[in-house]
Amino acid sequence: MNVLVIGSGGREHALCWKLAQNPRVSRVIAAPGNGGTAREAVNFPVKDDDIPGLIALAKAENVGLVVVGPEAPLVAGIADALAAEGIPCFGPDAYAAQLEGSKAFAKNVMRAAGVPTADFEVFDDAEAAKAYIRRQGAPLVVKADGLAAGKGVVVASTVDEALEAIDDMMVAKSFGAAGARVVVEAALAGEEASFLAFCDGENFALLPSAQDHKAVGEGDTGPNTGGMGAYSPAPVLPQEKYAETAELVIRPILTHLKAQGHPFKGVLYAGLMFTKEGPLVLEYNVRFGDPECQPLLMRLESDLLDILFACAEGRLTPDMVRVRPETALCVVLAAPGYPGGYPKGMEITGLDEADDLARRDPGCKVFQAGTAVAGGTTVTNGGRVLGVTALGADLAEAKAKAYELVAKVGFTGCYFRRDIGDKGIARSKK
Repeated sequence: MNVLVIGSGGREHALCWKLAQNPRVSRVIAAPGNGGTAREAVNFPVKDDDIPGLIALAKAENVGLVVVGPEAPLVAGIADALAAEGIPCFGPDAYAAQLEGSKAFAKNVMRAAGVPTADFEVFDDAEAAKAYIRRQGAPLVVKADGLAAGKGVVVASTVDEALEAIDDMMVAKSFGAAGARVVVEAALAGEEASFLAFCDGENFALLPSAQDHKAVGEGDTGPNTGGMGAYSPAPVLPQEKYAETAELVIRPILTHLKAQGHPFKGVLYAGLMFTKEGPLVLEYNVRFGDPECQPLLMRLESDLLDILFACAEGRLTPDMVRVRPETALCVVLAAPGYPGGYPKGMEITGLDEADDLARRDPGCKVFQAGTAVAGGTTVTNGGRVLGVTALGADLAEAKAKAYELVAKVGFTGCYFRRDIGDKGIARSKK
């Protein structure tokens, strides 16, 4: 069987790597892929937003399953287009993908389904939003409604900051059409975790908890990024709480979407804040997180292809997902200047040595994200460049192994946080 993985990030490299381990897979195809997927799969230069081009590629290469990595093609309707051609797809239809494509849609679904979340209001008018902010007072969170590459969220500690965010999104249109509508919600205090579940439209199978590190700076300081590192499991959401949490934040969404005639098939990602009142949903994503995907797939013991097909065909059972007991941790190596402007085309060193190490120790892997191959050399081609991932008996060991591997790879001006996992280690000691 040929499997097509859509996307070009570290998440897609991890998916290609895991799928290639199945002996029933003849070829893994990545579109457009990156320097890392080129080592596990065959890259085709079709962009992830080129729906007709992706359909044509899937048909020409006799693809038996399409796995959609990023959110944009799902929101644009790739799953619907593939269904019309009779090609199995792992990923929700365009209606269900609005859970990520529109924050207003997601919040209204949460309200209708009874999912615990922060109080909110939705605004299409800047002056109405400002009046609400002045009435409510700070702290508040202002979110661009549409897709903004993980950056359309401002946590405002003062009223002036919230008003400035409205001007930036709705007046200056810094996020384009994504900021034409905004969600203004109460700011929540607590610790975050990611909770993902494979879904077949009705049934779900849980993945272990994870924790992402969004801020660019150590100690969670500085602007938000697409994610500077992640680990799994997250002590703030222990295994004994999985079933209870799933009944709060996973099952109600599946039940609601099925009732709407759009059963959710794919991976449902709940971003949670653990507050004094319990877990509240910050957001939903309709695909694997990046970089959470990397440590989660490192821990996945069961066959990924079997799980993805079961989701697409509506025959998923909870026991299909088995995970290793170890902890996995991923450190992102970013280009200098990220999340602002950054250079490209810098040579990356140490990748062959890292791959050799991974062959000797399957608990170590450098996943490539913003990379390309130029003249036989792997070079930087994005803001988040590498995701250095390792397994350990516990979080401290996984962290030590990951940073040991970080020291073996690099590029000019390479930047990474040195505190990935520290929050979990501190919590584990309590």
